[in-house]
Amino acid sequence: MNPIIRNILAVVAGIIIGSLVNMGLISISGSIIPPPNGADVTTTEGLKATMHLFEPKHFIFPFLAHALGTFAGAFVAAIIAANHKMKFALAIGVFFLAGGIASVFMLPSPTWYTIVDLLFAYIPMAYLAGMIAIRQRKTVRRESLI
Repeated sequence: MNPIIRNILAVVAGIIIGSLVNMGLISISGSIIPPPNGADVTTTEGLKATMHLFEPKHFIFPFLAHALGTFAGAFVAAIIAANHKMKFALAIGVFFLAGGIASVFMLPSPTWYTIVDLLFAYIPMAYLAGMIAIRQRKTVRRESLI
């Protein structure tokens, strides 16, 4: 396959898979850690109006969704990319970081959560995914030589 087409496919697949993981975790979060009584989590306006009711436990799944969604997307991108695997993994991290920054402006959240989310959920997870994908590729190559 043409490396340019493969790299474009890597980015598209990374964004789609990362988004699916993110939304999947967000969609099940309320059944695992129920929102505070009276909180409307179905709309942005409802979240804004009731964010003051949220406790630290209510931020676990949003963080996991951001971190694991970024990790999954970056891993897929790095695996599919024809070359520069780490750059493609980090590009997915930057893409999701931009979404996280946009989210900070759209939804109020405690400062501690904003800092933890923006510093640890995106670029570090993309880097980790890139490293694992690169190591996996080296292991597969080594095993095929044996």
